Amino acid sequence: MTWHARFIASHEDFDGAPLLRREFELEEGHGAVRSADLAVSALGIVEPHLNGHPVSDDLLTPGWTSYEWRIRVVHYDVLDRLAPVNVLGLALGNGWYRGRLGWTGAKALYGDRIAGFAELTITFEDGTVQRVVTDDEWTAGPSAVLANDLYDGETIDARLLSDAWLHPGFGAAGWGSVDVLDESTDKLSESVAPRVSRQQKVPVQRIWTSPSGKTLVDFGQNLVGWVRVRVRGQEGSEIVIRHAEVLEKDELGTRPLRSAHAADRYILSGGDDVFEPTLTFHGFRYAEVTGWPGDLAADDLTAVVVGSDLERIGTFSCSDPVLDRFHQNVVWGMRGNFLSVPTDCPQRDERLGWTGDIAAFGPTAAYLYDVDAFLKDWLLDLSLEQRHHDGIVPFVVPDAIKHFGIPAHHGDGTAPTALWSDAAVWVPWDLWEAYGDRDALATQFDSMAWHARKVRDALSPSGLWDTGYQFGDWLDPDAPPEAPDKAKADPSVVATACGYRSARLVAQAAAVLGKDAEQAEFGELADRMKAAFNEHYVADGIVLSDSTTVYSLAIVFGLLEGDDLRVAGERLDQLAAQAGYRISTGFAGTPFIADALTMTGHLDGAYRLLMERSNPSWLYSVTMGATTVWERFDSMLPDGSINPGEMTSFNHYALGGVADWIHRTVGGISPLEPGYSRILLAPQPGAGLTWASSSLQTPHGRVSVDWRIDEKGMHVDVEVPESATAVLRLPGADDVELSGGRRSTSVGHAAVEGALS
Repeated sequence: MTWHARFIASHEDFDGAPLLRREFELEEGHGAVRSADLAVSALGIVEPHLNGHPVSDDLLTPGWTSYEWRIRVVHYDVLDRLAPVNVLGLALGNGWYRGRLGWTGAKALYGDRIAGFAELTITFEDGTVQRVVTDDEWTAGPSAVLANDLYDGETIDARLLSDAWLHPGFGAAGWGSVDVLDESTDKLSESVAPRVSRQQKVPVQRIWTSPSGKTLVDFGQNLVGWVRVRVRGQEGSEIVIRHAEVLEKDELGTRPLRSAHAADRYILSGGDDVFEPTLTFHGFRYAEVTGWPGDLAADDLTAVVVGSDLERIGTFSCSDPVLDRFHQNVVWGMRGNFLSVPTDCPQRDERLGWTGDIAAFGPTAAYLYDVDAFLKDWLLDLSLEQRHHDGIVPFVVPDAIKHFGIPAHHGDGTAPTALWSDAAVWVPWDLWEAYGDRDALATQFDSMAWHARKVRDALSPSGLWDTGYQFGDWLDPDAPPEAPDKAKADPSVVATACGYRSARLVAQAAAVLGKDAEQAEFGELADRMKAAFNEHYVADGIVLSDSTTVYSLAIVFGLLEGDDLRVAGERLDQLAAQAGYRISTGFAGTPFIADALTMTGHLDGAYRLLMERSNPSWLYSVTMGATTVWERFDSMLPDGSINPGEMTSFNHYALGGVADWIHRTVGGISPLEPGYSRILLAPQPGAGLTWASSSLQTPHGRVSVDWRIDEKGMHVDVEVPESATAVLRLPGADDVELSGGRRSTSVGHAAVEGALS
């Protein structure tokens, strides 16, 4: 659309958090106001206000995009907020645009001036349109925010807090002019992403004094957001709140934060103060409070959970409380990291949209929450970054790394990287399978095809993807803490398997979209890579590097057939048993190993792997008190010390990708056709579980499976949406075709005898 507003910046920076203001009167003689649309954006963070009140509860608006080419614009209906005389105000912050990004200390990657954008379109009864836009007639002044950064925190001086600037007749002492920037409004893009907002409040669970005399607070849950503070103290005194995910030696464990300060500072007014640092966020469970006046009470502090506004659609629970807690941890980890973009972690000096993480976690994400719009918006930036890097999908989206001056962040910059770059294909396919979203495939198909062609270009003459830089099976638990890429799995085996899967999926996407030529092109590429994989990497069912990850990928991706498939399944189960069913896969293998065991007849092995509690395992972290999924299976060691690796997070969702298997195999819900128009209901009990309950709100309606085991057998209650059909597949019984509605059935004890062990 044609915009009349421009981006404007305060002529004086005002500590990186200026206020922008425009007073105006409604035009007369045109009848009543029929509509009032306020379009808002920013280079940085903007909080719009009208006539003394925030326009909405949105936070961190407009979110993070690839600012070089796309800046989100959001709209608000402000019809009921207008008055004869009005004041429109914008409060700005640094955000991702000018704040610190990444581990190098770099900041202002996109520009050195933050700016606001607003266009208020008022339509009267007679059709007259009045516009109030950001231009050089606005004024700018200081706020009560003295510092703000997403990594380092926020400083607020309550003595400076006032809403006078939002009311007519404001004197504006100390206020000055604004500058209209050259930033093109052509970059403005209507936001399709869910907005960021407050999700819930978490009360204090415990307050105590550490061995060093520090006042520590436990909120009982590792979360993302901030601490709301209510306090009364001496004017000018200062309170500091530091945040961390864990304790170490009974003190705040801040080493995993690396250079992120993660501390908020509040200067008191002398009256009753309430602080919320809305221009930052932290990943934390614990807080250290310094400077509190008097005794700190639990009611003085509240943790506020912040994240993108996603609808919860999938549930799971079961009879084992440790597995149940692990699933809750997967949910909490996703909630914390789905904040504007799907980040790797929410606490240290990183918080980037790593493509490998979401490639591994996509199916789980699409089950737990409706992420269709969220990920489609992120994929727009992936395509933009890819387009401006000659078809190479970067490690992170938006690609902050390219600004760090690290020339090898794509290896030599000319080839894709397996799993990470494969997100260009895997994520749109996940949306297609989960929601039947053909638009996701159509919009992203050029990006998907471009990636597959780049993989083809990277193949050696043998047909293998054994060139360029590879992360491989990143964070293999047997790798040294300081060398997370030193995995057991051969990186070229991992790459060739992942590249094959991408080629096959692009061919399938082409078939869905009726692109016959592309279907043939990528089908041929997949066939070529499969043949090369088997010729060079497989000998009588044994896959090169003979590790759990290479077997998992080869089996699940369909690279093996016949005796090779049988032998590979047996070898995988043998390797899992030799490891004591402790996990031995990293980022590449972890989402697929339980499926690989199940597909080859080793369901018991998959369950033993899932239910293992010793280190390293999925449930080990739960036994150590985790409330989110960790970056490493052993981010905390059994003695309570933090893993010595420089890269250690306690809130990373990628290794929680096994929840996809839990939903389909333990819970029993999976799509037979994209979007669940046809559903497979096939719970496979095991590991002594006596009941499980799962549900999913599909595009066709709610589907659910509830099963329980007693001395008589397995009893199952299912629900199928009225507009869908289903296949009910229970142990020891024939498949049953179901139409919409509720059904209850049972199978005898003999059919599930193994599940009771």
